[in-house]
Amino acid sequence: MKETEINIIGFIGLGVMGGSMCKNLLKNNQWEILINDLNPEKEKTLEIHGAKITRSMEEIFKKSDLVITCLPGGSFVKELYFTKQNMIQNIKKGQFIIDMSTSQPDLMVELEKEATARKAYFADAPIARTRQAAVDGTLAIMVGSEKIVFQKILPVLEYMGQDIMFCGKAGSGQLTKILNNMILFETVIALSEAANIAENYGMNVESLFNNITKCSGDSFALRNHGLKSISQDKFPTQAFSSEYALKDLSYALELGSKLNLKLPGALTTEKLLKISIQNGDKDSYFPAVKKHLMRS
Repeated sequence: MKETEINIIGFIGLGVMGGSMCKNLLKNNQWEILINDLNPEKEKTLEIHGAKITRSMEEIFKKSDLVITCLPGGSFVKELYFTKQNMIQNIKKGQFIIDMSTSQPDLMVELEKEATARKAYFADAPIARTRQAAVDGTLAIMVGSEKIVFQKILPVLEYMGQDIMFCGKAGSGQLTKILNNMILFETVIALSEAANIAENYGMNVESLFNNITKCSGDSFALRNHGLKSISQDKFPTQAFSSEYALKDLSYALELGSKLNLKLPGALTTEKLLKISIQNGDKDSYFPAVKKHLMRS
């Protein structure tokens, strides 16, 4: 790899997480940050902090040394790079492409193949943790790429994340994220079942969960999804929704099917999320599944 200076960064997708991530990149005054989003209001919010709004995604790819895409899911990534917008044709020699969406590992492998054919460099770098972590720049970031690419983009990722993991070749970042989420979703089901038992038995759920933080059932899910959401019966919108959870879980199930593996826990979780969505919690924070377990 020839030494490529990163001076201009393009950022596409300023949603719940992407907007805060981009704002953190603006803390480095040496970078020029170009932005593009379907929502003009989100663009204007970042413009106030120093970002430059572009006329099109083509302009992002034309001018940037590094392009970050942060989209709602694999279908959006495929549209942007391969079908509707077909941005793959605008990737240029020596450019770095980082996709920070959550999508299928195989799609990332295809993206790297196409980027390499254009003598560019690719990494999949999906994110984990909360909206507040995006604001604070303390996300977990799982990177799939060549090691030399990881080393080059690490200074950029460090403005957005605290725990940045090199997972292996392209696609392995997504694999790590997808399996992490599968484990998380299944754990939330267990926490929801425990909460329903405690409530019907007459024990305070918050007290139960606080006690379990000192026992072998302790976990990130317990301390965050359990104590902050399930025990409080708080399932707001504008958080990680049931619909998003179902989408991420579908990638794990797709992998299981491709590898001819049975995933009974994931299938049960899929069923329960669908029930939650069908009963009005499509946009609610996904631990809202707790309210609907009795319907299954």
